[in-house]
Amino acid sequence: MNLKQLRAFREVVSTGSVSEAARRLHRSQPAISAIIATLEQELGIELFVRRGMRLNPLPEAQFLYEQANEILSRVDNAERTMKDIRRLERGSLEIVSMPGPSVFLLPHLIGEFLGARDQIKISLITKSSIEVVQVISAQNSDIGFADYDLISGHLSGLVEHQTFDFDCYCALRFDDPLAKLQTITPRDLEGKPMATLYEDHPTNRQTQQAFSSLGIRMNPCFQAQYFVALFAFIERGVAYSIVDRLTIESYLLQNRSVARPIVFRRFTPAVYLKTTIISPTHRPLSLLAQEFRKSFSASLESILSKPVPEGFSA
Repeated sequence: MNLKQLRAFREVVSTGSVSEAARRLHRSQPAISAIIATLEQELGIELFVRRGMRLNPLPEAQFLYEQANEILSRVDNAERTMKDIRRLERGSLEIVSMPGPSVFLLPHLIGEFLGARDQIKISLITKSSIEVVQVISAQNSDIGFADYDLISGHLSGLVEHQTFDFDCYCALRFDDPLAKLQTITPRDLEGKPMATLYEDHPTNRQTQQAFSSLGIRMNPCFQAQYFVALFAFIERGVAYSIVDRLTIESYLLQNRSVARPIVFRRFTPAVYLKTTIISPTHRPLSLLAQEFRKSFSASLESILSKPVPEGFSA
């Protein structure tokens, strides 16, 4: 018994006519008759009795009809689901990210990627960069996003990765005298209160090195795990900070409809945040995951290529 037989059988029961079943299935009448005869032969049961121009199903056929409807309904649902998956309109995606981008930037990019598609399930999990690479190495998630410098020693053949280098800028209030400068150096910030990430963060280490290489003392007064918390001090004009381009994009997106009292100026010597998109080597990505990875990569490239707004936004 196969699906072709069940479809023909269902139509004959529904219509009571071989000719009508043939029309609905776009087959010839002799072909449908042959399919029904073969089905009866395989089952060893007569399924219909002819009365005039109609075929009336026997009691045994009624039982098979119920089973055929259930089977074909599930097959039809499976076919529709697979078509939706092929069109990227249905599926699931699990993303694990370091804390900063998972707060605002990644939800924003995910929302842009999804558009009006409401049959896609997204799981966005926040973990440290080391935990991100551990999850992806264990083949337990689709896409990871992490600080490359923190995980470079933990990368292996278990993951594939693509790196992006983001310049860092000096963040300060729009009405600060230093905002008139096009480029800010450690000499300009000598003795001034700085807002930084934790001591061992790669950008903080590079910033410390930029100051010490010129024999200048850096004055860290505010420290937090994420840049989002530091922006409050910068907005009040009580601190300066060296922040990466990715964080700047998050700030601009988050404050696009309200006043932005912070401006950003290029900082030299150069400080970089090196990030990486990683995915499991031995867990094939779904079509949806492959498409999101392309979209995510393109979004990061776009952020890298566009200039940072120089003026104050009110």
